[in-house]
Amino acid sequence: MKDKERKSGSSNLELRVGPRHSHRAGNHAAPNHPVAGNYGRFFSTAASQNVSLFSSRIETCREAMADVSSNPNSASDTLTLDGIRDSLIRQENSIVYSLIERARFPLNRQIYLQNNASIPGFSGSLVEFIVRETEAIQAKAGRYENPEENPFFPESLPRPLVNPHKYPKDLHPSGASINMNKAIWEFYFDKFLPLLVADGDDGNYAATAASDLACLQALSRRIHCGKYVAEVKFRDAPKEYETPIRSKERDTLMKLLTFVAVEEMVKKRVEKKAMVFGQEVTLNNTNDGGKHTIDPSLASRLYSEWGLISKT
Repeated sequence: MKDKERKSGSSNLELRVGPRHSHRAGNHAAPNHPVAGNYGRFFSTAASQNVSLFSSRIETCREAMADVSSNPNSASDTLTLDGIRDSLIRQENSIVYSLIERARFPLNRQIYLQNNASIPGFSGSLVEFIVRETEAIQAKAGRYENPEENPFFPESLPRPLVNPHKYPKDLHPSGASINMNKAIWEFYFDKFLPLLVADGDDGNYAATAASDLACLQALSRRIHCGKYVAEVKFRDAPKEYETPIRSKERDTLMKLLTFVAVEEMVKKRVEKKAMVFGQEVTLNNTNDGGKHTIDPSLASRLYSEWGLISKT
């Protein structure tokens, strides 16, 4: 399927995946983690929301400053910008591969229709059912005890059945509680997916929904890494950030976070990965560079237009 055919007639499609009023991921905190005192960790509360939380959460600066006075050694010393960058580069691979896997299937819109799954005791779409059930199993195994993991349906998670690992306390509770998955869910299904896949129905509903979940989890992990980017940048230069945080100077904060040259490099690298990972490999001597599983420029747009660059 050519890229133009994938996009034709589908870019205006809106997928209503389950009841919006019942999908409350964005209104619920991630699993609770012990308080980690660091004034800079307040800054991380805004990273994954384009600094929009500074107005509503500015008072937590005082709380975080009090934390660092009473418990200055509570934060992890293993959080570094180089380490985060390495992680983000690896996550690029996961995102591109998940998109390629999802592109194997057509849209299969039946899995997104409310009450179309006919599952006893469940009211919602098939994709919502699979996401909820998968998250429940993973929660029992302790996945969401990791502060880097954020569930899409935190209100329905069971308690873990395993002894939790002691993860570093890198984020202030206000930052750790941010969950952007409601916005990620709506963006992925309403805006991005119709551009990624061709319209159609091949009946592979469960496999399609599982591929959607892989994409959602990869995107979620990448976007929420923005909190850690903001945290480590504050630690490296706290004096530069304290005044604009207190004054709610969002433009100043974004300038401090942004490195245009790095952003351009990320976009080009992701597009090249999509081109290389998604190319059709043959054993003949011809090099048909025009056939790709997904449109490489779409992966670049995912990073540039839809917020996956965390100002690293």
